[in-house]
Amino acid sequence: MVHPLLFLQFFRALLEPLHISEAGADAIAYTWLIMALLLLLSVLATKGLKAVPSGLQNFMEVIIGGIENMIAETMGEHGKPFFPLVATLALFILVSNLIGLVPGFYPPTANINTTAACAVIVFVATHVVGVKEHGFKYLKHFMGPIIWLAPMMFFIEVIGHISRVISLTLRLFGNMNGHELVLMIFFGLAPFLVPLPMMLMGVLVSFIQAFVFMLLAMIYIQGSLEEAH
Repeated sequence: MVHPLLFLQFFRALLEPLHISEAGADAIAYTWLIMALLLLLSVLATKGLKAVPSGLQNFMEVIIGGIENMIAETMGEHGKPFFPLVATLALFILVSNLIGLVPGFYPPTANINTTAACAVIVFVATHVVGVKEHGFKYLKHFMGPIIWLAPMMFFIEVIGHISRVISLTLRLFGNMNGHELVLMIFFGLAPFLVPLPMMLMGVLVSFIQAFVFMLLAMIYIQGSLEEAH
């Protein structure tokens, strides 16, 4: 396995002409690493599929089945087409969160650019789905229940939808960056055993933050599918 420091040096050398900061280079490098890991995992899990799953295939089917059931419960039958988007975001964020618990590795979700990119994807997907589903009538979602209040409600709704991007971005970034800083402090003060409870809590935080982001993404997309009254 390539040592993380060598991996970082290679990507920093590639990104140096673009004048990207060290933190930004780390986030980009580990984002590509995680994408490669997920691609490799999908290839290994689907290689030689069996009617009675076992090993890695069984493990991945449990994860994918859990996400699929959650989409069905949250979004109903209309949510099935959005499974690839929701599952990809969930797996990417979860692995990005967990990789920060490995000594020497940096979680991309501790960089605000990564979390903002994921939030923008959800924002764009929400409104693309809304326009595709309702056409021009999608504007009713921004007009409020009373017609004479529509001009004021439109700006309030626009601000509310933009705030979703900020909320998704800062919630994930704040939790992961804060946890990363706490771990660095504990490792600097007492590298043996003391950081262990924080690392165990980090596993829980990683799962919770991936779940919350996935749940909010489903709720936002489901809201754009509903008829405005």
